Amino acid sequence: MPLVKSGTVTADPFVVAADGEALPERAVIVSAARLLSGDPALAAHRGPLGVAWPNDKDVGLLAPHLPRLALVALTFPKFRDGRAFSQARLLRERHGFQGEVRATGNVLQDQVLFMTRSGFDAFVLEKDEDAAAFKAALGRYSVFYQPTGDGRATVRDLRSAAPARVLEAAE
Repeated sequence: MPLVKSGTVTADPFVVAADGEALPERAVIVSAARLLSGDPALAAHRGPLGVAWPNDKDVGLLAPHLPRLALVALTFPKFRDGRAFSQARLLRERHGFQGEVRATGNVLQDQVLFMTRSGFDAFVLEKDEDAAAFKAALGRYSVFYQPTGDGRATVRDLRSAAPARVLEAAE
């Protein structure tokens, strides 16, 4: 399955390690159960660490582990199950997570813009040919009314800044 970041298919540096399996000396994704178990192999692991977090678990449980994590993979088990949207937003806005937030599972191009606005920055797609559609969806809108944690200015921000720019140009 292809990984899309910034609208481009990219190689995935992470591998998934099953519970109880030795951790490879590279970027690895472990299960939520393994992360929360306090597995000593995780403390000894020197490469980037990620976690596959189910959408029915409170992301608040991740808070003490976030400084160590490079990636949190959130799951969309069905297109109509949007709990991962809330999880991503909480990770970014409440917990200040700066690492990669990856959408996995039933990831649809119709929802990619909303996913990005919620804090997702990487997407695992089912088909290679969906990457072009994802890139087009990301560029469909450039201005937003709703503030979110993705750092984009809202229409209100842009309108408030416009008079200041006019005054600066007049001086």
